[in-house]
Amino acid sequence: MAYETILYDKDQQDKFATITLNRPEKLNAMNKTVIHEIDHALAAAVADPDVNALVIRGAGRAFSAGYDLQGGDFDVDVDFWRTDMSENVEALLNIWRAPIPVIASVHGYALAGALELMMCCDLAIAADTAKFGEPEVRHNSGPPSLMMPWLLSSRDTRWLMFTGDLVDAAQAREMRLINKVVPADQLALETDKLARKMARMPVPALKYTKASLNNQQMVAGLLSSFQYNIEAIAALHSTKQGRDWMRNLATMSLKEYLNFRDSPFAGLD
Repeated sequence: MAYETILYDKDQQDKFATITLNRPEKLNAMNKTVIHEIDHALAAAVADPDVNALVIRGAGRAFSAGYDLQGGDFDVDVDFWRTDMSENVEALLNIWRAPIPVIASVHGYALAGALELMMCCDLAIAADTAKFGEPEVRHNSGPPSLMMPWLLSSRDTRWLMFTGDLVDAAQAREMRLINKVVPADQLALETDKLARKMARMPVPALKYTKASLNNQQMVAGLLSSFQYNIEAIAALHSTKQGRDWMRNLATMSLKEYLNFRDSPFAGLD
């Protein structure tokens, strides 16, 4: 399949593949095409006996700035949001469910929906210059999935999701949001080494270990917590303030919108 918004490549030496988000002019902002193409490439990797591991990375200056806030009508009702978010969550859960290890390789920004994507990967390695956060709370929104409480402490989760603050790679490592921090100029090399390590592991060992770890989270309620979050955030978007914020997207440029969103917090971050 020819992709419009991602690149899909298989390594020539080891059994791993790489999905590269490829909208660098938009900091790899994720629209529906991006989501569908990641999902398709993931399925292709899982079905391929010559792919034992998968890397997800971004082209250009960032992993991804999150969901694309431009080019759509967001002044819609709760049923639209429920359907939209359910589709996004299912694509993220497919990464979490994949029977091969999935590695996020992060540079630049990993924000909002892109942070959710990163957290649904099994492992995450980041450049020391990377930034992470859930800034969408500042425009009366929230994440489609709810993976953060399954990775971080309650204190750290509430900090990130209540403040919209961005944290650097060192803070993200301290929070256990990522596994490893490396110098930016070594990110590609270190990601490559980790992917080769995963590709050379006995396949059944990783497959069944991942299934057991995922089952532990399912028994503890991960899927039901995701479903509750879909309903909660769909309702949030449908409140008066939520619809007011969404209408602003139709009348402001993205730069104006972000400045309007962040100006109340000037001097507080």
